[in-house]
Amino acid sequence: MEFSDQSRVWIYQSNRAFTAEEQSKIEKDLNAFTAQWEAHGAQLKAKGELRYNRFVILVVDEVQASASGCSIDRSVGFIRDLEKDYGVNMFDRFNMAYKKNNEVYSCNRDEFEALLQAGEINGDTIVFNNMVQTKAELDANWEVALKDSWHARVFA
Repeated sequence: MEFSDQSRVWIYQSNRAFTAEEQSKIEKDLNAFTAQWEAHGAQLKAKGELRYNRFVILVVDEVQASASGCSIDRSVGFIRDLEKDYGVNMFDRFNMAYKKNNEVYSCNRDEFEALLQAGEINGDTIVFNNMVQTKAELDANWEVALKDSWHARVFA
């Protein structure tokens, strides 16, 4: 299924990586959720995916039907259920994710700052901009060097 570059995107980041078994179940649940996701009775052209065993990404192509407040609330409820089912936090905006040796790690803001000061993380370290809002932004600006991200302003 093709999605336009203007498709809306929501990214939820777990505070830990999911196991292979959890990942398999989450992918099934994502497929089931997006297959029945509606806005005011209209089926949404939607997909969900799990990236790096820790990012749940929901995409809605609004050419067919726009996501409404109620449909967005349903997606938040779905993510809250994942939190309960797997004992994770998916809404902590200060859970920082970064790549090191092609592995994705996450830590809290204080730990991230300490890693930065220790030189474990630097301007070239890939970080994740979970605030992207469209598929085009996801494809181009989700994984970025720290020096080119909002992180650089926060941790200047």
